[in-house]
Amino acid sequence: VANTHTQLLFFTSDGIAYKLKTWRLPLSGRNARGKAIINILPIPKDASITTIMPVEVMEEDWGKLHIIFSTSNGSVRRNALSDFANVRANGKIAIKLQEGTSLVDVKICSDNDDIMIATSLGKAIRFNVSDVRVFKGRDSSGVRGIKLTESDTVVSMSILENVIASSSERFSFSKMSRSESQGDSEIIENSGTDSENLELALSDERYKELQNSEQWILMVTSGGFGKRSSAYEYREASRGGQGVSAANIGRRGDRVIASFPVEDDDQIMLITSTGQAIRCPV
Repeated sequence: VANTHTQLLFFTSDGIAYKLKTWRLPLSGRNARGKAIINILPIPKDASITTIMPVEVMEEDWGKLHIIFSTSNGSVRRNALSDFANVRANGKIAIKLQEGTSLVDVKICSDNDDIMIATSLGKAIRFNVSDVRVFKGRDSSGVRGIKLTESDTVVSMSILENVIASSSERFSFSKMSRSESQGDSEIIENSGTDSENLELALSDERYKELQNSEQWILMVTSGGFGKRSSAYEYREASRGGQGVSAANIGRRGDRVIASFPVEDDDQIMLITSTGQAIRCPV
């Protein structure tokens, strides 16, 4: 979603950045075929666009913002947004990628945010943005965000609000919240943990405070399955770990393809590779 004069930053799978204003893109109806992006931006045939980032802030204020890169091999890198204020028509190298690695996502972030990385085999890790230093150049592949198994790959990166709460508080809140709505169920982050040691009586005031700050994570798989879970169920960890189990990929050939934060009053659109779409409330 963007306004006519919003600056759009395009990032491709091979790590190149392009910049364009919204009004330069052709306006079309829902059933229109559209215009090939290679006729608008000089993108190589073997590359694809992984991120379209609308930036509503004036360019002179871009130095106050940071962007975080996530690659398919689990690396992350943080840069000042001002590093991409001047982008030539033929693009600008955004990140140096290793052979066989592609750029997955790019997000605007602040020091008070958390990063959540999700993988195709249902693993997820959450850590604070401050764990990743600000890189001055664009010729680095970054640092390790999550440790992957041999057959796994990163599919999504999300930016979450950092909420200060202990493991006991988050566990107790999740248990109280679920018992109110649909009864107790498994808590993701505490797999293999003695849940009795995490029991904590929350006051009504603290419960409402955590409830007002609660965020939801929607995960979608290649088989068309979706799951919504509380962001409190993903504990904050150190960058570079293996993460926790975030999705049960028990169906043959199924893989996580997307993970992103949603609100209760949001609507989502799911679009298949053959162009079918469905729209429903979160």
